[in-house]
Amino acid sequence: MTDTNVEKKLRVKTVKPKKKGIRVGIGSLVLILFCSFLLIISTFLQLEITHLIIPSKIFSGETLTVKDFLFTFRYIPQIPAVLFIVGLLGRRLGITSILLYIILGLFFMPVFALGGGWRYIFEYSFGYILAYIPAAFLLGTILKNNGYTYKNTAKATILGVLLIHLIGLSYMMCIAALKHTGWDFVGNWFLSQSGLKILYDFIFSYIAILIAKYARIVLWLYL
Repeated sequence: MTDTNVEKKLRVKTVKPKKKGIRVGIGSLVLILFCSFLLIISTFLQLEITHLIIPSKIFSGETLTVKDFLFTFRYIPQIPAVLFIVGLLGRRLGITSILLYIILGLFFMPVFALGGGWRYIFEYSFGYILAYIPAAFLLGTILKNNGYTYKNTAKATILGVLLIHLIGLSYMMCIAALKHTGWDFVGNWFLSQSGLKILYDFIFSYIAILIAKYARIVLWLYL
């Protein structure tokens, strides 16, 4: 056996390591843009939800009408939209879509509820927008590791919504301290942004993730 044949037999095939990176296909890019647009729509969409209440003047002896027992709450479904996006796209692409929305609002277009521009970071509500990123990471991780079961979806919904409100309220209090805002304002803000609203956030976010679950199946079949 010649030296050349021995070298051929002993030759080891080298395998080049695959480069890891973020690869976004055309389909994924379209979904990212669509979800960012969906987030913009949810910012300016108001759902009027009417439910029964016990009026404060029920024991005053005044004549009450049906309207006195009804309360209409104007709900902005932005948090359910965020959780839907993460449930649909997953953690990585979901965060990308949310980041695109934030970048558009800070530097290009007035897509936030009160406008846009880099000075928006001093708005009381900007903390809720920032909180979408860690909430998306947490939600995406839970769904990826444990699946879209009803129990796990409820767990992800509760933790995601609570994290958004916790960060949002903490940020609001920091801005209030910088602007020397009184505690009356802080209390009213808490009631308006994290009072009754958080209950609807839980309900609609849970439904949104379940819708995203079946939407993923449709996308997997047709894309």
